[in-house]
Amino acid sequence: MDYFSQSQSSYSTSWSYESLKNFRQISPTVQNHLKLVYLTLCCAVAASAVGAYLHVIWNIGGILTMLGCFLSIALLFSVPPHEERNRFGLLMAASLLEGASVGPLIKLAIDFDPSILVTAFVGTALAFGCFAAAAIIAKRREFLYLGGLLSSGLSVLVWLQFAASIFGHSSATFKFELYFGLLIFLGYMVFDTQEIIERAHYGDLDYVKHALTLFTDFVAVLVRILIIMLKNASEKSEEKKRKKRS
Repeated sequence: MDYFSQSQSSYSTSWSYESLKNFRQISPTVQNHLKLVYLTLCCAVAASAVGAYLHVIWNIGGILTMLGCFLSIALLFSVPPHEERNRFGLLMAASLLEGASVGPLIKLAIDFDPSILVTAFVGTALAFGCFAAAAIIAKRREFLYLGGLLSSGLSVLVWLQFAASIFGHSSATFKFELYFGLLIFLGYMVFDTQEIIERAHYGDLDYVKHALTLFTDFVAVLVRILIIMLKNASEKSEEKKRKKRS
């Protein structure tokens, strides 16, 4: 009984409301850096939404916008860190072009059922918030061990897509890639957040680069959730049509 009460009391103290507000492991400099990172991330998400909207209106998304996005990211890394305005502008350009590139999928969701797009975005935002909060509240370096596992999983995903491009996609392989990729990028949300915190502790305060990293995770998760929801909704609608015919 004594051991049970002690473990219960230690559990309650470690997961109390006060522990959620405990940021003593993160210095004020790093806290300000995180604020800048998340503010920049919000701007990037807004720019990508504008890009998706432009695709819905003018149908501009495609290979050219994807190449433009890669070019903007390459230019961003070539610009010195002290040129913050130029790098921020390149990040916004890359985000806008990324949104236009994802535009065809978003337009498909809007044409099929606009509520799917809203649900997918809210679900991605909630997942991102929860995983980011878990990484911030956790002890320093606690989730950095995930880096090796996630990189191995990502390489498996790349090889699967390469094999599927040669031998063709099957429904089972596509489902595995979809759900496995979602799991991988959810893990990257936690890992990248802790890596950003750790790098900031050692003086790397490049908030534009860090916001780009989190933006990539956000878009990767959003796209996969959206595809999963569209696939499930289309399968349900097909089943209803079959039942009506029978």
